[in-house]
Amino acid sequence: MTAVPALFRGLFDDAAVFPPGDMPLPEAVPAHRAHRAAWYAEAVGPFLCGAGRLAELTALDLSGVPVVLVLPSGVAQLGPALAARPSEVDLVSVEVAATTPVREVVAALDGQLPEGVTAAVEIPRDGGGLARSLDALAGTPYRAKFRTGGLSSEAFPTEAELAAFVTGCAERGLPYKCTAGLHNAVRHTDPATGFEHHGFLNVLLAAGEPERAGELLAERSGKALASAATDLTAVQIARIRGSFTAFGTCSIVEPLADLAELGLLETPLENR
Repeated sequence: MTAVPALFRGLFDDAAVFPPGDMPLPEAVPAHRAHRAAWYAEAVGPFLCGAGRLAELTALDLSGVPVVLVLPSGVAQLGPALAARPSEVDLVSVEVAATTPVREVVAALDGQLPEGVTAAVEIPRDGGGLARSLDALAGTPYRAKFRTGGLSSEAFPTEAELAAFVTGCAERGLPYKCTAGLHNAVRHTDPATGFEHHGFLNVLLAAGEPERAGELLAERSGKALASAATDLTAVQIARIRGSFTAFGTCSIVEPLADLAELGLLETPLENR
């Protein structure tokens, strides 16, 4: 029997080198390898690295480390990053901020992305272009990406904003990932900052019932969310994970601890 339930397998992309974690690369890569050898390895996604730090990877042992390149400045970074990629980097995907119209990003990905490498396009939160951006991605091989937090309160979308993204993707059959601010399973107010954090368990359930996305994203009862997650069928779980594929987190351990506390993940006896 696997230690990680299907609902959470491959859900946590390792963004340890990004804020607020900011782990140095020489520490983050060995830590990622340890995650991939741990009892919870099935929950761990690839290692995320900014395209500007490619050269730093060459001095590190990358065996068994699938890498995602993050291009915060847009698709103009893609060609140079691919050209500079060290041969030892196992590039599995790129994540591109849509600093230009999404249709232009899609065209560049179509023309430059190596075979076997996937991509996610970060949709801008411009208030009025969501439908247009999602339309441009619909029918392509690429996922949407949505920012769900950051270092300021403005970086966190409202429940309505995130619900519009979730339902918009569902209407178009468009898979997506999220990034930032989702370290915890349940929606909450951070007592230190006052920021309103979305919960990754809320997002998972909203992906399964997009018509109730607003309601599910607003739920603050861990007991209620855990009960709903426990009742999911295998078919429902497959549909959820076909939509909400992953999220970037600077901590792998923190979301796992939340799931254990909610009774959704059982830590093996030898690891307690």
